[in-house]
Amino acid sequence: MSTVEASVEVAVPIDTAYNQWTQFESFPHFMNGVERVRQLDDLHNHWVVKVGGVTREFETEITEQRPDERISWKTVAGDVQQAGNVSFERMDDTHTRVTIQLGWEPTGLAEKAGSAVGLDTHQVKADAQRFKDFIEDRNTETGAWRGEVGPQTQHGSTGRDPM
Repeated sequence: MSTVEASVEVAVPIDTAYNQWTQFESFPHFMNGVERVRQLDDLHNHWVVKVGGVTREFETEITEQRPDERISWKTVAGDVQQAGNVSFERMDDTHTRVTIQLGWEPTGLAEKAGSAVGLDTHQVKADAQRFKDFIEDRNTETGAWRGEVGPQTQHGSTGRDPM
């Protein structure tokens, strides 16, 4: 399994950074290669990505979500295997450190070679920078969901609604 990590400091309050990250369908605006994300329910998202000319589809499940702290996920279906989390650290009233950690299983020669030379790390760092640009240019989130997800909510509705 390949593991990558990237951090970026954004010039917005922690709740603004966190709220924006809960808007999964906005990810194509700042994640290179993400064609679309469709939220299926409170815990599940369907992803369509195109990397190196190859289109892949998969579904993720939110495994943990704590407002202004972290969001964790894992794949549950499709042709991509990954798990990760994004954490939020308050630096001061107007600055937040966002840290992305991703573990994934490269398949095929191109993905294995790309991972071996650090292209996956470069991609996650570039996506973090694009998130910074996206949220700082807007200076407000496109929506929010402040509910919690954990073991007790894995099989029930958590009431996710945009702001």
